[in-house]
Amino acid sequence: MGPWLNEYIYQEALKVAFEEKQIPYEKEYYFQVTFHGQPLSHKHYMDFLCKGEVVLECKAISSIGTEQRQQLWNYMRLTSTPFGVLYNFAPVKDQCERYYYDVKTKNISAF
Repeated sequence: MGPWLNEYIYQEALKVAFEEKQIPYEKEYYFQVTFHGQPLSHKHYMDFLCKGEVVLECKAISSIGTEQRQQLWNYMRLTSTPFGVLYNFAPVKDQCERYYYDVKTKNISAF
């Protein structure tokens, strides 16, 4: 599709690609955060949850930075989702970072 389009265009294109490849996904996956056993009222949505075990966060920015990584890592940690992908479509060459969250040790590592 080319660089520098709006993030939502890339998300819609991903939906089409997932459906063509029959990859199970949930777009704008809602999850609730609790504190001391009480649900917090703010609604949290990740871009995609694929196959029930991969958080996919889409970006269309000049470069991936700490803020975008922390967003993905928080989604993984708060939902105990083991795999995360941060994908940036905007640069001339796409950027992709992959992470693993170990639920037992609470460590996140790139792979």
